[in-house]
Amino acid sequence: MLKTIRKHGITLALFAAGSTGLTAAINLMTKTTIDEQAAIQQKALFDQVLPADRYNNRLQDRCFVVSAPALGKGEHRVYIAEQDGTPVAAVLETTAPDGYSGAIQLLVGADFSGTVLGTRVTEHHETPGLGDKIELRLSDWITGFSGKKIQGDNDSHWAVKKDGGDFDQFTGATITPRAVVNAVKRAGLYAQTLPAQLPQLPACGE
Repeated sequence: MLKTIRKHGITLALFAAGSTGLTAAINLMTKTTIDEQAAIQQKALFDQVLPADRYNNRLQDRCFVVSAPALGKGEHRVYIAEQDGTPVAAVLETTAPDGYSGAIQLLVGADFSGTVLGTRVTEHHETPGLGDKIELRLSDWITGFSGKKIQGDNDSHWAVKKDGGDFDQFTGATITPRAVVNAVKRAGLYAQTLPAQLPQLPACGE
């Protein structure tokens, strides 16, 4: 009896060890595939806010973590674009905290002279049919930031038309575009300060 129990116990232990090893191997293979797909998707998003011909480094390798009120509460990632080793632009994660239905997460590409190169919304909870027009799949409104230069913090052009600026608001929804315009402006201004900060910024993952 004891011999039989011991035999079954050894069999179960071997089965458990084999299952654990197989699960670990599958997880490792799956994680590699998931990571590769995530990197591809991230690169595709980067290319929407920063023209690929503006830089020749791998953005993910020049990732830094910043805590800056201009980008919103908490930490945000900033990716530095380089041309032959020289920093030329940045892709910044930023938050518009004052959307109609809460915070709006954005990705902003900007050079260091005050020109916004592109903007995309990565997450929002705005009202369907109104504020959700900040999404590229519903409207090309978000593309209107590309190539626009910010002439300092008091640049009156960087506002919705209802506030005397250059950017369209949506019919029945002014709060959402106003929040996005202001967030993009703050991110573009912050980008100008990055070259001086780079030596002190902690890299992602540190």
